[in-house]
Amino acid sequence: MQTTATAHRRRSEQSRRTGLRRQTARRAPELAPLALDQLRAYRQDLIQEESRVSYWRRILQARLDLALGDETSLERLRTVLSAHQQSSRRLATAPVECDLDSPPLPDLAVLWETQSGAGDDTVIVERLTAAETQLSAYRRSLHARLDAATGELISRYRDEPALALRSLPLPHEAERGVA
Repeated sequence: MQTTATAHRRRSEQSRRTGLRRQTARRAPELAPLALDQLRAYRQDLIQEESRVSYWRRILQARLDLALGDETSLERLRTVLSAHQQSSRRLATAPVECDLDSPPLPDLAVLWETQSGAGDDTVIVERLTAAETQLSAYRRSLHARLDAATGELISRYRDEPALALRSLPLPHEAERGVA
């Protein structure tokens, strides 16, 4: 069994070797008015929204690969989809709706179009590319908001370590011997 100090030292050495440094958690002034439970709920909403957006982004990218008809892309897509199907069954039940004030998804009707009507897929590829760019930008903004919420939580926990205990489930009254 390794001690906490030993584990920390190993992580520090590994970080130095790989050039990675842990970012320090920073306060997010815009999140300061939120109570701890509200902050946790907000962060959870962001996680769910990021999952939804990532799902649609993967679909857009796959459709774009199909529209381009590149053999390498098609083989990569086949490999990714079959590997994902085997390794990640839990995503099938992941929610794809969120209560956040999120912008609507881009024009996703283009996903189901098989041809642009002009005989080539240029229009479809342009629309797919625009939708993927919009979704990627929104996803980056979600990551920034998620990082801010996480940083705010970590900062609060560092300032008051007892706050972290509030997220742990408490035993029922009867189990504690209280009558």
